[in-house]
Amino acid sequence: MPHTRCPPFRRRIANPWSPVFFAAITLLGLLWIPKVSAEGHSAADFYVSSLPGAPEPLLKMHAGHIEVTPEHHGNLFFWHFQNRHIGSKRRTVIWFNGGPGCSSMDGALMEIGPYRVEEGGNLRLNNGSWDQFANVLFIDNPVATGFSFVDGNALVHELDEMADQMITFLEKWFAIFPDYADDDLYLAGESYAGQHIPYIASHILMRNRNTSFNKAKLIGAWNLKGLIIGNGWISGEDQYKSYIPFGYESGMLKEGSEADDNAKAQFEKCQKALDDGGKDKVDTGACELVMMGMNRDLKTSDNKCYNVYDVRLKDEYPSCGMTWPPDLKYVTPYLRRDDVTRALNISPDKKTGWTECNNQVNHAFSATHSKPAKTLLPGLLEQMPIVLFSGDKDFICNHIGTENIIDNLKWNGDTGMKSTAKRDWTFDGQPAGQWQTARNLTYVRFYDSSHMVPFDYPARAADMLTRVMGVDYAEVGSPAGDSHIDGEDNTPVRPKPPSQPKPPRPPKEPSPPKTTEPATEEEKDKLDAATWAAYQRSGEAALAVVIVAAGAWGIFIWRSRRRRAGYKGVRTDEPYNDGDGGRARERRDVEAAREFDEAELDDLGPGGKDRYALADDEEEEVRGGGRANGHVT
Repeated sequence: MPHTRCPPFRRRIANPWSPVFFAAITLLGLLWIPKVSAEGHSAADFYVSSLPGAPEPLLKMHAGHIEVTPEHHGNLFFWHFQNRHIGSKRRTVIWFNGGPGCSSMDGALMEIGPYRVEEGGNLRLNNGSWDQFANVLFIDNPVATGFSFVDGNALVHELDEMADQMITFLEKWFAIFPDYADDDLYLAGESYAGQHIPYIASHILMRNRNTSFNKAKLIGAWNLKGLIIGNGWISGEDQYKSYIPFGYESGMLKEGSEADDNAKAQFEKCQKALDDGGKDKVDTGACELVMMGMNRDLKTSDNKCYNVYDVRLKDEYPSCGMTWPPDLKYVTPYLRRDDVTRALNISPDKKTGWTECNNQVNHAFSATHSKPAKTLLPGLLEQMPIVLFSGDKDFICNHIGTENIIDNLKWNGDTGMKSTAKRDWTFDGQPAGQWQTARNLTYVRFYDSSHMVPFDYPARAADMLTRVMGVDYAEVGSPAGDSHIDGEDNTPVRPKPPSQPKPPRPPKEPSPPKTTEPATEEEKDKLDAATWAAYQRSGEAALAVVIVAAGAWGIFIWRSRRRRAGYKGVRTDEPYNDGDGGRARERRDVEAAREFDEAELDDLGPGGKDRYALADDEEEEVRGGGRANGHVT
């Protein structure tokens, strides 16, 4: 686990001097204490002070492990980025990739995160990153995925078990980072996260219903505002039926061909398995063979097959897309570098190097006793909006399957949304897709996009997010680029992403603290600096008052006793007593301690940022692994 410093107020000081001196020392310690919570961790323990290859100035981020199953040494890894623009609402997006067993570092470094990895290990800014208008939290889920770890005999098997561990993680995470606990919360992800996200959302709602709103205990409900699922694996019953129709639509499969006959024969077996109870399962083996058989039968004479994540591409059989996307060849070596793992506070207890997808996690996560996530959607749609989006060149979790789910789903008093018109969406003058919304459910089809929509079209994906969250662009900067959905008036336009974060400003004399919320990042920085300076000056003044008062009181008592009984030394075996049993009282600047911002630790004292770096390198043992069942990323 990351190194945790013992805060000054928890240290016992063996001191024969007067309690007045002890009170002064205690006050001084309080002036320098960071926020500490959740098993003694503070946010400073997770602060990322540098990141190899990243452009300057560095974005504000935290990363590290949080323990969720102490009995099995189970830890989930997170990487958090603070939003770069402050609007009228505070928002946090939690992102999950799929698999099961595929790392959310895919999302962080190849999809919605602020950085993309280039050849040679340098990072560049992503022009469609979601941290522009929301705090973004990436979690390697479940345990043993990506940088997360657990004992080998304690892998997760069921969706409820996974969701319970995620609630434990979030409880601890929000205790360490309480500033984000009241944010509007969105759960987002893709592929097998189509199972994870509805289960986690349902467990959050159960947790909220059982929560005690005792502010003194800092316990409250989380403001879950919506779900966003891309090319999600949600309902096998509906999605297995899409493989053959998608084959026809994409041109892969020709009706009447041998491959077509084989696919239909296998689907008959699939349908029988579904009728025999498979429709109530997350996965059905006989149905998995439909797509696998199509790929086998459609391979070319030179052993090429279709990429199941983007049918416009070909790959070597039987990989068929398992080494895609192309950025993976840069991301993998970057995340295995010692300097990168140190920067991200990777625990020495993580004994193996990063892998995109862990086969052991995939095989263990059978979900044998779990209901498909589709069964949870009607209840969730009663309480929050949900967005399902699909890149229409994906095969494995294709758009026809998503549309089947919607057509067969009954929610909020009706079935499907066929009576709702599909509205064309254009972006920068180009056809981008279609939007359709009914009774709290929105479906977005992305034209000419793969399984990983934000990888192909980061700006379009970011535009979707800002629409879903209701971002007021007037509050965050000048918009650029045209995004229009038919039938909308005063359609908001996509804000122009910054090509580079704002350069550091020259030091200025801090202004007095303000009570209003800052409207811009620059004003927030000024407010933080001014607040800290004010607290520091008030603490110094209080300390001076304590020292002067202690000195005056000591002189008075010394003169009084000398007149009555002669001089006695101040160093005695018992605390000083003035005759009525009153001790000097501690005066602590509690607000200064509570308002301490761990991100400013770089400016305090000798040693700077390196004081919070981990001392040990990670021992790397690269575990061979890939995607097992195909419901990935």
